[in-house]
Amino acid sequence: MTFNYALSNWLLPPTSLIVLTLLGVLLLKRRRALGVLLIVGCQMLLLAAAMPVVANALVRTLEPPPASIEQIKRAQAIVVLGGGRNLGSPEWGGETVNDYTLRRARYGARLARETGLPMYVSGGKPAGGELAEGTIMRELITREFNEPVKWVDAVSETTREQAVIVAQDLRPQQISRVALVTDAVHMPRAQRAFELAGLAVIAAPTGYSAQRPFAPYQLIPGPVALLHSHVALREWASQLHHHVLTLVD
Repeated sequence: MTFNYALSNWLLPPTSLIVLTLLGVLLLKRRRALGVLLIVGCQMLLLAAAMPVVANALVRTLEPPPASIEQIKRAQAIVVLGGGRNLGSPEWGGETVNDYTLRRARYGARLARETGLPMYVSGGKPAGGELAEGTIMRELITREFNEPVKWVDAVSETTREQAVIVAQDLRPQQISRVALVTDAVHMPRAQRAFELAGLAVIAAPTGYSAQRPFAPYQLIPGPVALLHSHVALREWASQLHHHVLTLVD
């Protein structure tokens, strides 16, 4: 796990709201009004973040429209970004892709099958372990989806590093336009990183989570919605962080 990822878990809901709630409890004896305000305010925000209607609204601000096969065919290669691994999977020998990486690999394989474009998979070992995301994805795509993988990045640990390494590998191949496969909520940040690295990007998002119409059950708080709210807020925070780094560079 990278430092930035760990830090975001502390600074964003739900952890930040829980910490502030505990601070409010500690303030009850000395500054009761402030303590009550912190407790009530943080719990209301936590409740809102756990509502699907709020989570969907946050996620929709990030999810771009899907790509058509005609759009993908304008690319010269398909780049699939890893989204993490499951390091505790004894039935798979200890390590395998997580749900995020699986759906990206599946979609990338489908696009490669329908377009005939070569595929690049990217992902290192940001959480430790033995096998890189790129290595596991290559095995998954070739063995289970029967599609060849031409290039593998097995060292990058952040989206920014993925963009730089992919661009460096593809530039000698005279490839400057790629179809980028990642989760829809991650696409704005990933696309910007790859464009800053010098590649033209055709967005090929997958893993949509906020496109369903409103229904009354979306007012009922739940853990999945809380996770989606956290992911959306983390993406906005990461975009801000990348923007600051770009200005500094």
